[in-house]
Amino acid sequence: MFASTFGVTWQDVAGWLLLVEVLLLVGTLVAVMHVKREPMSAIAWSLMVLLLPFVGAFLFFVFGYQTVHRRLMRRRKRSKAYKAFSARASGRSEGVPERWDVLAKLGHHGTGEPVTGGNAVELYHEGAPAFEAMLTAIERAERNVHLQFFIFRSDNLGKRFIDALCACAGRGVEVRLLVDSVGSYKLRSGALRRLRRSGGKVASFLPIVNPLRVNLRNHRKIVVVDGHTGFAGGLNIGDEYLGLSPKFGYWRDTHFRIEGPAVEGLQDAFLQDWHFTTGEAVKGGVYFPGHKAVGSALAQVVTSGPDADYKAIRETYVAAILRARHRVWIASPYFVPDAGLRDALLLAARSGVDVRFLGLLRPDKWLPFLAARYYWADMLAAGVKVYQYARGMMHSKYVLVDGEWASVGSANTDNRSLLLNFELNCQFFDTAVVSDLEAAFLKDLEWSVRIDPEVYATRPLLGRLAENACRLFSPVL
Repeated sequence: MFASTFGVTWQDVAGWLLLVEVLLLVGTLVAVMHVKREPMSAIAWSLMVLLLPFVGAFLFFVFGYQTVHRRLMRRRKRSKAYKAFSARASGRSEGVPERWDVLAKLGHHGTGEPVTGGNAVELYHEGAPAFEAMLTAIERAERNVHLQFFIFRSDNLGKRFIDALCACAGRGVEVRLLVDSVGSYKLRSGALRRLRRSGGKVASFLPIVNPLRVNLRNHRKIVVVDGHTGFAGGLNIGDEYLGLSPKFGYWRDTHFRIEGPAVEGLQDAFLQDWHFTTGEAVKGGVYFPGHKAVGSALAQVVTSGPDADYKAIRETYVAAILRARHRVWIASPYFVPDAGLRDALLLAARSGVDVRFLGLLRPDKWLPFLAARYYWADMLAAGVKVYQYARGMMHSKYVLVDGEWASVGSANTDNRSLLLNFELNCQFFDTAVVSDLEAAFLKDLEWSVRIDPEVYATRPLLGRLAENACRLFSPVL
């Protein structure tokens, strides 16, 4: 019918489809070579484009083409402009033990923050006490409150935060709320209108103009109150983070409160993101009031993102693992390491370091979970101890080394966190903080199942094939 009506044969259609596929294939491969600097990433995407006609190209432009040039250039320009406008000095790191000095330098490299002493740190291993501490700090705010989250929901917990922010704004406190446009897409506009009517300011990070472009997300979680009290870590705003979701059950996470000089790093990270998103450049002593020593912890805020060629969080992870002499303990829901991070872990394990990884038993996302299982095989063979958390959702994100150093924050051990997202961690050069985290880690192991390398080696062929297929997506997981 089609051929007789339009004079076109199926051979003609097939020929045109073949021509389109060849042009699309060549164009996509050129884009892969131009965008992907890492050889393994370029090879993986090239194979996907070659082996999956049309589908491979579609997946690349949705998930792989993370360099949105104009946005990143605008981000870099505005970041430089904000630095010049704020004229905030970034001093030298002091007091860091010689053995860990290289990590302080890596965290400070470029436009990073220095290590500061005199900080007081409180760790939270569950959502409820962390949220209560944040809400209490917000309720006591006198001058300004800044919040930034990847996920902000309109459920009961979200309403409590909106109510607290509205109350702050209503009594004259400056309130700024920054959410990620993808992570918080379910946040109801009515809640934001209510906050705006109360006098607060709200912005959405990198709104999605093209629905196929979902990369370059802001995964940071920051609360700063009056420039002197800060919170960061792995918690977002939603009832599931209180363990109230039937899907996830008990929610295990790690968050921290910090007071002291290091709070300036959290404030600076927020205000740079705010300036990029809104164009409002905020500076002055009211936001950076100066800090006296309130504790003894050495801390350093470390940020990274796709707007910078230097990936500070990844570099500190790799360097810390390579400097380990006794133990490397890692907790992360997602484990899809690049070649450098993978080699560092394998080298540490083979040299006799006690390397342990704590991940998920029941995944929330199957693609990265299956990809992680592919990499577990090499880890187990090298002597890495792999545990799966069985109590519920394990969402903590930290790396602990030798009882002396820790990195805690929003970054997972996957390419998405370390290369594609805007992330924020804090390095702690403090045995008391690390000891607290190690105790929590050991307690988590009591709720975990350790993978037996011999049993794991006999897993079904179908599962192995699924793992191999999923690991092809490693560059974007």
